[in-house]
Amino acid sequence: MFIERFTNYLQYEKRFSAHTVSAYIQDLYQFDKFLSKSESDFATASHYDIRSWMVDMMDANAEPRSVHRRLSSLRTFYKFLERECLVELNPTLQIKAPKISKKLPVFVDDKKLNDLLDKTDGFDSDFTGLRDRVVVEMLFGTGIRLAELITLRASDVNTYEQTIRVTGKRSKQRIIPVNVTLMKLLDEYAEAKSAGKFENLSSALIVTNEGKPAYPKLIYRIVNKYLSNISTHQKKSPHVLRHSFATSLLNKGADLNAIKELLGHASLAATQVYTHNSVERLKTIYKQAHPKA
Repeated sequence: MFIERFTNYLQYEKRFSAHTVSAYIQDLYQFDKFLSKSESDFATASHYDIRSWMVDMMDANAEPRSVHRRLSSLRTFYKFLERECLVELNPTLQIKAPKISKKLPVFVDDKKLNDLLDKTDGFDSDFTGLRDRVVVEMLFGTGIRLAELITLRASDVNTYEQTIRVTGKRSKQRIIPVNVTLMKLLDEYAEAKSAGKFENLSSALIVTNEGKPAYPKLIYRIVNKYLSNISTHQKKSPHVLRHSFATSLLNKGADLNAIKELLGHASLAATQVYTHNSVERLKTIYKQAHPKA
């Protein structure tokens, strides 16, 4: 009952994405399973139970970042239960989260990405190749998230204004400018979709070879395939292209607040992580160029 009410709260009040809601609920089910071993439940759980759960996860070699995230889910859950008067005390208040080391965002040098996208033979000449090019160009050219890309509709592209309307987290919308090259590519892609005469063609902007809406694993495969040709980084996810977009803008002098708006971040703190990459780049240049370095 608790989880069902919490799910509705996340979906309809907080307006979290389906992916985020699923992650929260999965964390809660794991904690519930742990509690069942001691015949306890959400209403009777104490801070000792939560600490034991954290120790159990660490003994199972869970990363501190994963433990931190699951604890965050639990905090949000108990705040909700407190608000709804479903529990008297919030056991998470006495819990300190494990420290996690901050990782710099992984990005690909924009020259490598430009070389990939500017090659005439970089992508196949059929519909699949054109679609794949649009995916990579969109992620690197606009910095949108994977979830935002697959929910984009063809109607979200404004050819006249050369912009796209993106629906981000908590259903917040923002307008992102599109460069001329990407705009021409989107026009070409729209014509190819129309000429393909797919049965039950989806209104989604990015579609499969059958005209159905694209799904996360398809986008992951596309990005991984092309980044493998130009990057030695182990991580080759769509988010790497988002990081590359932000880092490229910052390195070229873009205002941090403008980058925040383009990325759809709720606070500037989330955007400031990219300044670390720029500092590291400056250090490298300094060591190479300064006679005293």
